Amino acid sequence: MSCLGENIKKLGFGLMRLPTVGEQIDVEQVKSMVDRFLEAGFTYFDTAWAYPGSEDAIRQALVERYPREAFQLATKNAAWIKCASRDEAAAQFETSLRQTGAGYFDFYLLHNLGEGRTRFFDDFGMWDFVREKKRLGLIRHAGFSFHSTPEELDALLTAHPDMEFVQLQINYADWENPAIQSRGCYEVARRHGRPVIIMEPVKGGMLAKPPKAVTDIFSTLNPGPSPASWAIRFAASLEGVVTVLSGMSSLEQMEDNLSFMKDFRPLSNEEQDAILAAQQALAAFPLIPCTTCNYCAKLCPREIGISGSFTAMNHFILFNDKAAARHQENWLVSMHGRKSAAECIQCGECEAVCPQHIAIRDELVRVVQSLGLTTA
Repeated sequence: MSCLGENIKKLGFGLMRLPTVGEQIDVEQVKSMVDRFLEAGFTYFDTAWAYPGSEDAIRQALVERYPREAFQLATKNAAWIKCASRDEAAAQFETSLRQTGAGYFDFYLLHNLGEGRTRFFDDFGMWDFVREKKRLGLIRHAGFSFHSTPEELDALLTAHPDMEFVQLQINYADWENPAIQSRGCYEVARRHGRPVIIMEPVKGGMLAKPPKAVTDIFSTLNPGPSPASWAIRFAASLEGVVTVLSGMSSLEQMEDNLSFMKDFRPLSNEEQDAILAAQQALAAFPLIPCTTCNYCAKLCPREIGISGSFTAMNHFILFNDKAAARHQENWLVSMHGRKSAAECIQCGECEAVCPQHIAIRDELVRVVQSLGLTTA
């Protein structure tokens, strides 16, 4: 593997799902998590311009409290979010510098490439933009995150051979998923000799609380480790991986992750067999593959609580408890100021930006019918 990640341990702190108090990020808890993470010897932090409040929080919790050389900071440019010109897309970089106070970025990513989103980076000349920022020393390593097909990834890496790494969604649930094609994309990256940073190893938290059929497989072999540990170790066991990003949102999650990643050991053959059995068991459930990235919410003209509705629906699928699922839907949607799935106007704006390629409109209809939702 390239020397790109030679000083980076295999666990990265994903800053997309930080702890909150009400609607605000709990910066004091983030400080405690940052302290614990660094104390354990880990140094990679991953934020993005598109993560509300995240860059500002990591400035307060990390950048203003530790020497700049003590950590690596990654952030991202989402030129496809409400940008009509190169200037607007480029302004995200300056905003990120201001919000993080980092001075420079160790890793800078063109964010969520694939399908119709890639054209914004092409049209706005963002490839040359990051090259220039790298020449000026404001970016140490340039790459991109990607959600699409292996064929499109191959074309991008061929067209832009100077991109130093690629960030991919990889977890055991999506390894053979035809909509995500984790294995295929990973193999393309390795064929091009690109180091890989892994995102969504726990699939938005879904693999931290998998159905009983899955947990039984793991606990039969080893009753001690958490379900999340199996997911993260699966991803970290792959060759050519710089680090695996875990979107930790509590000290408890942080301590669990540190417990098995501080002295990381790859999965054994027996454990790989257990993962295969878990994949087969999980495939039997018709879950909605939402990771709560909420890119859909940024474009929905009706402000539908899409990810909250899907979380509630998955709870119903896994546990067959409609009352609990409806309670969850009320909390995650109505109580957070979003509108019910029953108010969807079927415009399709959301589907154009979904990294998971979910047929969102059809799934919202399923949510309404299954949970018995009505308009206000």
